[in-house]
Amino acid sequence: QVQLVESGGGLVQAGDSLRVSCAASGRTFSNYAMGWFRQAPGKEREFVAAISSNAGSTYYAESVKGRFTISRDNAKNTVYLQMNSLKPEDTAVYYCAAKYYSSTYIYYDYSRKGEYAYWGQGTQVTVSS
Repeated sequence: QVQLVESGGGLVQAGDSLRVSCAASGRTFSNYAMGWFRQAPGKEREFVAAISSNAGSTYYAESVKGRFTISRDNAKNTVYLQMNSLKPEDTAVYYCAAKYYSSTYIYYDYSRKGEYAYWGQGTQVTVSS
């Protein structure tokens, strides 16, 4: 079992930056690929970003490419999502997710929710206009 706990959400203004974190425990973190997803009210949970187990590769949704950066610190068992130039449409609950997958590159469909076995409880990010 892997336990995931997100933190760092909050209320910011459009154009601001925010970093959310996800702390993992329970298994060897460096064996897991990690993803960030988000869910806005009344909408499906959608893919935001993913990172391979050794941070050798990263992947982004088109809507956040160039604004968001996913990173990880395997020594701290933590994955981060740095969000810059935030927009009101980025408002959502942000979830981190883990998949046992030890590889430099991700060859599964990293944008598919069903690929990830473990999920956190989410952290709210609200961007005001």
